Amino acid sequence: MRAWTIPRGTTAYEAAGRIHSDMQRGFIRAEAISYDDFVMCGSEHAAREKGLIHVEGKEYVVKDGDILHIRFNV
Repeated sequence: MRAWTIPRGTTAYEAAGRIHSDMQRGFIRAEAISYDDFVMCGSEHAAREKGLIHVEGKEYVVKDGDILHIRFNV
């Protein structure tokens, strides 16, 4: 896992661009889970089974502690 710092109010689309411009250009969606939920479940798979991962679009404002799995097309 890797972390990038972003200013408050950053959208998922903008956050993808902070990682790599290709991710922003080909952005499809972001799957988000809070850090606390991730730790409570112990894995991404367990969190998905409990329905704690939510799918978000470009306009989603990233919250402090969110873990994003960004789906994109090159």
